[in-house]
Amino acid sequence: MVAYSLKKRFVVPIAIGLGAQYDVDFIGDRQFDGAKRQTIRAARKRHALPGEEIQLYFGMRTRYCTLLGRPTCTDVAPIALNFALERVTIVGQDSFAGAARLDLFAQWDGFWDWDEMREFWRKEHGKLDHFQGFIVSWSKPTRHPAAIRYRPDRPRRVRGTAQARSLLR
Repeated sequence: MVAYSLKKRFVVPIAIGLGAQYDVDFIGDRQFDGAKRQTIRAARKRHALPGEEIQLYFGMRTRYCTLLGRPTCTDVAPIALNFALERVTIVGQDSFAGAARLDLFAQWDGFWDWDEMREFWRKEHGKLDHFQGFIVSWSKPTRHPAAIRYRPDRPRRVRGTAQARSLLR
C-alpha cells in the first residue's frame, strides 16, 4: 500500500472526492463544482499501481497526521507540466492547452483555474518552467472511513493528534 501526504489546501477537494460532507463557509465565497481525485508527484521508488488501495493523509510525519481516506488507484501515468508553453501532457492519454482546457485540468487537481495552479507551483518549487513526474488517479471509494465534517468554528491551533482529528469530523 502506498501513502501520499497532502497539503491542507487540498483537504476539502479531496474530501469531496471521497464523498465527505463539508461546510460551504469553510471554503469561503467560492463553490467547488468538482472533486480532487488525482495528485501530481515527482518520480520516486514506487508509486501506487492501478487496482491497489492507497492511503491519503493530511500532515503526514507530524503530530497532526490524519487519514483522509483509502481509495483505490485507477491510473498512474507520466505527466509533463510546461508552464512556459502553458501545456499539460499526460503520456498516452491527453494534452491540455488553451485557457479553457488548462482551467479544467487545474480544477480536476483542486485549483480554481490554471493561474492559481501555476502560482501554487511557483511558490512551492520556485521558478519552474517545466515539471515531469506522475499523475496518480483514484476512484471514489464505495465506503468512506469516516464522514469528515469541517467545522470552521473550531480553533485552528491544536496541540495533539486527537484534537487535530476533531477538526476534520
